[in-house]
Amino acid sequence: MSYVYSDPSREHETYSLPNVEIFYLDATEAHEWNRGADPDYEPGETGVYGEGWYYQFGFPGCMPDGDPCGPYASEADAIEAAREE
Repeated sequence: MSYVYSDPSREHETYSLPNVEIFYLDATEAHEWNRGADPDYEPGETGVYGEGWYYQFGFPGCMPDGDPCGPYASEADAIEAAREE
């Protein structure tokens, strides 16, 4: 898990914090997240979450601001998608 800035030009501002969390879900974690999102979820079903990289807006140490977006094939793809949004 890492945090990045949605606007990279803010990295050097004294009081600015990164506002996007980037993380990876493996197959086991994706299964658990799907069970949390849908109690009727069964292994082998296509759930909301798949294995891969995700981004989610929010500041370090705070609750996320919205649902995770993804999966993406790479960390760089997730960062790029977050910055485009």
